[in-house]
Amino acid sequence: MTFEDTLDKLNKIVSELESGNLTLEESLEKFKEGITLSGECKKKLEEAKLVVETIDKNYTEE
Repeated sequence: MTFEDTLDKLNKIVSELESGNLTLEESLEKFKEGITLSGECKKKLEEAKLVVETIDKNYTEE
């Protein structure tokens, strides 16, 4: 799943949680799923940051 897909799914979960239409059990499941997706987004952002830093370092050394 791409970063954008993961973020879209996370935003959908946030909207569902904010709606107040879920049971407690459903809310807990959505919350757990959201935490997992949030971690995936963070990991993808960290990987992108490393790529940008590597490119920047190589570019400034030339």
